[in-house]
Amino acid sequence: MFATFGRTWQLTKMSWGVLQSDRKLIAFPIMSGVALVILAALLTGVGAGVGTLDRLGSAGSAGLAEADIVLLGITYFLLAFVIIYFNAALIGAAMVRLAGGTPTLGDGFRLANSRLPQIAGWALISATVGLILQILRNQSRDNFLGQIALSIVGGVWAYLTFFVVPVLVAEETGPITAIKRSSSLFKRTWGEQVVANFGFGIVGFLAALVGLVPAFLVGMVVPMAGLVVGVVTVGLAIATVSTLEAIFKAALYGYVADGNVGEGFDRNTLDGAYGPGRGGHRGF
Repeated sequence: MFATFGRTWQLTKMSWGVLQSDRKLIAFPIMSGVALVILAALLTGVGAGVGTLDRLGSAGSAGLAEADIVLLGITYFLLAFVIIYFNAALIGAAMVRLAGGTPTLGDGFRLANSRLPQIAGWALISATVGLILQILRNQSRDNFLGQIALSIVGGVWAYLTFFVVPVLVAEETGPITAIKRSSSLFKRTWGEQVVANFGFGIVGFLAALVGLVPAFLVGMVVPMAGLVVGVVTVGLAIATVSTLEAIFKAALYGYVADGNVGEGFDRNTLDGAYGPGRGGHRGF
């Protein structure tokens, strides 16, 4: 485990090097965050206007009408679509960079736009699974074992679909095939994925804490200004970690799927992580 974490840390530093060579990649998660805030505000207004939020807050999912379930489903789908769309654009641009190219923001968006039907299909599946799990969590909120079981199911689903977006971008396949392909790749990289998720979680937490420091100092003098600074600094910290994770995922996918070593990454480190001969072919 410690060896795996060490390799993951090395790959994370390589991802940082790629980001330093093409800093505009961070624009994708920033734009995604802005779009999510605007969309969430609009959907919250609709939910409050029709009473869905009141019913959800008072009785949980058990007290929701069919129209409320439909609204929640639409909400989950739209939020998932925005996240997946910008993530696809980021991973597409990162793949171009890893292949030695110099991508523009337009290149990333063109790649995502060329996969819109696949992205929409994956967003629908992801949103459906997320909504079902959330409803089950609400219904079993007093069942400790049920909550643990649902957390395990959600975690397994997240890992099995880890490579869905890179597959959609690189292999031009549909979401169902992408899920199967991602699950197949997961069997070969599960240790690195688990440790990487844990590692990026720690990095994200520490980055957010660092971002809060200037906000706290400014807030001691002007509270409102401190809030604004906090939104900017913490937002940038989260966007940076999200970008690093996407670069990591793109590089990991490229190696394990086709044996390609992305520019800025080292074959020896990748070989040490997955063993000789584990990357480099597609047939499973």
